[in-house]
Amino acid sequence: MDAMEAACYRAMWTAISPASPIVFVVDDESSVRESLERLIRSASWEPQTFGSAQEFLARPRTRAPSCLILDVGLPDLNGLELQQRIAAEHVEMPIIFITGHGDVPMSVRAMKAGAIDFLIKPFNADTLLDAIAQAIERSELALGAAVETRALRDRYDALSNREREVMDRIVAGKLNKQVGGDLGISEITVKAHRGRAMRKMQAASFADLVKMAARLRPGR
Repeated sequence: MDAMEAACYRAMWTAISPASPIVFVVDDESSVRESLERLIRSASWEPQTFGSAQEFLARPRTRAPSCLILDVGLPDLNGLELQQRIAAEHVEMPIIFITGHGDVPMSVRAMKAGAIDFLIKPFNADTLLDAIAQAIERSELALGAAVETRALRDRYDALSNREREVMDRIVAGKLNKQVGGDLGISEITVKAHRGRAMRKMQAASFADLVKMAARLRPGR
């Protein structure tokens, strides 16, 4: 994603959701939670603290920009296990790990799984605030991208069945004549469906339409 796209996503998400960024904290030490709550609030973010992974998982879901400060050594479900549990569903919530007894393999595992940072207690307050700012920015971009993808999906769903059939084939690289042969329609009719699909998808060019299709089907 280039700088212009990033700026657009930030503007889009700001326009949609004025909610203050939330910084979740999961740590079983009350003194750590209280200290981090004060620090987070001083930076004008909203802190929400939890004493265990289960408490965090039971919270109501939010769509505000957010990040998670997560202690590794939690009782029952530890930090790395919680990261694995929420990774697929919470890509918009970057994780910052904190621990009093970390090691290299542990930090490598956390970072490979997508953590923003891995800080050893006691850590510098400015270092944590910088990590939070980076995480919040990443969250805003992810949420903005999700909003755009939902809008694309809505436009795609608004296409007729024939328009979707034509679009799917032309973005796959087929010529109008080949698409017509596949669907049993004339090349002129293919062009008409192609033009309507581009208008409904709000694609300024064929290249834009291909990019939209790639975002709708990231696995293909």
